[in-house]
Amino acid sequence: MPTIARLDYVTVPTQDSERACAFYGETLGLRADDSAPTEFWVGSTCLAIWEPERFGMPFAPQKNGHLALHVDDVAAARGELEAQGVEFTGETVDSGVCHMAFFTDPDGNDLMLHSRYAPH
Repeated sequence: MPTIARLDYVTVPTQDSERACAFYGETLGLRADDSAPTEFWVGSTCLAIWEPERFGMPFAPQKNGHLALHVDDVAAARGELEAQGVEFTGETVDSGVCHMAFFTDPDGNDLMLHSRYAPH
C-alpha cells in the first residue's frame, strides 16, 4: 500500500478560466498563487482551476463534494457574497455543531461557507 503524505491540491473544473479566476480571486477574495495564475490558496490548500476540455475530457462540475470554506461568521460572509450576486441554495444550516451555507461557483461546482461552533 502506498504511503500518502498529504493533499497537494484540489482541482476545480471550469469552462472559462478567466471567469473562474475572477470569482475565486475577486468575489471570494482567495490569495492568488505568486507563480501560477490559475491557482488560489485557502490556508495551506491550493485550488487549481483547470479546463478539462483543453485536455480532451468532458467538463462536469464537482457535485456533492462541497469544499467547506471556513469563515468565522457564516451569516456575515453569506450577506457579503449575496451583495456581490452570489446565490445560495436554501437557508443556512445549523447542524448542532456548525453552520453551513451552500452555493456554487459560476460553473456549478458545489461550495459551502462553514463555521464550527461546538468543540471537536
